[in-house]
Amino acid sequence: MALFKKRTVGKPGEWYYCLEHQKVEEGPDCPGKDRFGPYTSRTEAENAMRTARERNLEWENDPRWHDASSAGRPDDSDDR
Repeated sequence: MALFKKRTVGKPGEWYYCLEHQKVEEGPDCPGKDRFGPYTSRTEAENAMRTARERNLEWENDPRWHDASSAGRPDDSDDR
């Protein structure tokens, strides 16, 4: 007996954003590596890319990620 069953059909009300097809799906139609979610509403899933961009920007500008004094070396954030 398998320890983990592959879930092929999502639960009603689970929304995902498929990165490969660039569309919202109810239930996990595509593999986990190709999707964001689950979200509780279709609207949240539709805004998945915007939410990800906003969070990335927040993290990139978070001074805790670029604290040169605690690392003992110069800030290398310009090397990207």
